[in-house]
Amino acid sequence: MAEELIIPTSTDKKEKYETLLPQIEGLLSNEPDLVANLANVSSALKFGMGFFWVGFYLVKDDELVLGPFQGPIACTRIKKGKGVCGTAWEKGKTILVPDIEQFPGHIACSSDSRSEIVLPGFKNEEVQLVLDVDSDQVNDFDTTDQVYLEKIMKLVESKL
Repeated sequence: MAEELIIPTSTDKKEKYETLLPQIEGLLSNEPDLVANLANVSSALKFGMGFFWVGFYLVKDDELVLGPFQGPIACTRIKKGKGVCGTAWEKGKTILVPDIEQFPGHIACSSDSRSEIVLPGFKNEEVQLVLDVDSDQVNDFDTTDQVYLEKIMKLVESKL
C-alpha cells in the first residue's frame, strides 16, 4: 500500500468513506503491530475526512489511556463512565454527541471541540479500546459517520 491516501475532494461524506475504507484495510492488512495500525488509522481518518481530532484510547486496568492520535494535545487518562469516551467504554456502544456542551459530564480536552463520536473496539466481547473523533462544528456527525466508522472499527478489531 502506498503511503499516500487518495481521497476525492469533490465527493460527499459517504463517497469519501467508501474510498477511504479499502485504503485503511490495505494499511492494516500486512502490519501486525497495534500501535502502528492505530497511528495509521488515526492519520487516515484525520486527513481523509478532515476531522478536527481523531485518536484511540486503550483500556489499561481501570481507565482509558491515550494512544495514537492526530490533532491537538489530549486528555491522557479517562475513568470508566466519565465523559463521552468513558461512557462508550462503560456501555459498550457507539455514542454520537451532536453538541458536546449538552452532554452531561463532558471532558473538555480542547475548547475547540463541538461535536463528537466515540466507538468501542472489542476483543472476546470486552472493550479493549475506543476510537474518539471530534469536530470543531456542532452537529457534524450523523448515521453515515456511525455506519462507516463502525466498519473501520471492525477492521481494527481484527488486529487486536
